[in-house]
Amino acid sequence: MAGQNQQNGQRAYRDTNIVVFTGRVGTDPALRYTPNGMPVCQIRVAIAEGEKTNWVTVVTFNKVAETANQYLKKGRKVLIEGRLHTNEWEAQDGSRRARVEVYANRVRFLDVPKAGVAEGAEGLEEGEPVPDEEDIPF
Repeated sequence: MAGQNQQNGQRAYRDTNIVVFTGRVGTDPALRYTPNGMPVCQIRVAIAEGEKTNWVTVVTFNKVAETANQYLKKGRKVLIEGRLHTNEWEAQDGSRRARVEVYANRVRFLDVPKAGVAEGAEGLEEGEPVPDEEDIPF
């Protein structure tokens, strides 16, 4: 049966971590590079639900990161596909902090780009899976 494996003679079920949502880019993307040169782009996306707005931090990698940084701007409507990831760190005051983010492996542009945006910027998808957290040195 799919999603199962055997552990100590018992069936162990694996959970599924898939996130798909649409929203609007809330701030211009922020691109940076890891020490080993991997592009990483952070995007804040607003998801409107009636009168309430949920804000999600989306992180993209490699070619998706570079293309998102190049074509996405505040206000663009996007569809995001990826997985949830908890980013944990120690603040300057010594307290532990955590934030749930979406590691996106697909970003689709849902609105019509303004004049001057290059053809082919309608969306992007990473050919390789989102890196595991051990592969990201921050």
